[in-house]
Amino acid sequence: MILKNLTFQTPEENLIYDDCLLHMTEKKSAGEFLRFWESAQTFIVLGRIGKAEKDVDEQKAQQDQVKVLRRSSGGGTVVQGKGCLNYSFILSKEKNKQLQDIHKSYQYILGAVIAALECLNIQCQYFPISDIALSADQRKFSGNAQKRGRNFILHHGTLLYNFDLSLIDRYLKMPEDKPAYRQNRSHLDFVTNIAIDPNAFKQQLKQRFPITKEEDQIGEEERLVMNNFLVTH
Repeated sequence: MILKNLTFQTPEENLIYDDCLLHMTEKKSAGEFLRFWESAQTFIVLGRIGKAEKDVDEQKAQQDQVKVLRRSSGGGTVVQGKGCLNYSFILSKEKNKQLQDIHKSYQYILGAVIAALECLNIQCQYFPISDIALSADQRKFSGNAQKRGRNFILHHGTLLYNFDLSLIDRYLKMPEDKPAYRQNRSHLDFVTNIAIDPNAFKQQLKQRFPITKEEDQIGEEERLVMNNFLVTH
């Protein structure tokens, strides 16, 4: 597995790069990745079938010149930016049979994330299918989503550690589809930051996967694929 510590300058590049890695591994039927990234720019991301008019206060986003983009995976609408660490996995279904079942794949991956957090004294729990929240007050700090290919999956998630939570309240409407554990709480009562050093979390998480190489730059082939994706997607 290759570890990628790689953040791009634009929101579009940061989103599309995950898709490029999945595309390349599917094409070659080889390779697994763990990527970390964090945007310095605030932007909004819709899930694959999300609707901006339903999820986003578009007037405020336009007023603040905040981009509204779409990712290829499922899940709900989120706000990205400084203080929100992202982790992305490209994993082989053949190497790990648990990944062939969507529910087991979430349990496996988020189990590793939770184990890493517990080593940093964060007491948290998994709320199926895609959330992690603090055990004490069930406040959410991590959301996750997947895009499932034929032989590989893309799993990516967020980790709020020093994010301006007021941005979520400003730009996102209350979702119609809410998990039971949310108990109709407002955005500010439901989400929270966790007190961690993001670099310490990276170290803990990467210990749980067979990392053989670390890279902090994009390869030539990856750049060609990404440029094509940026034009065609």
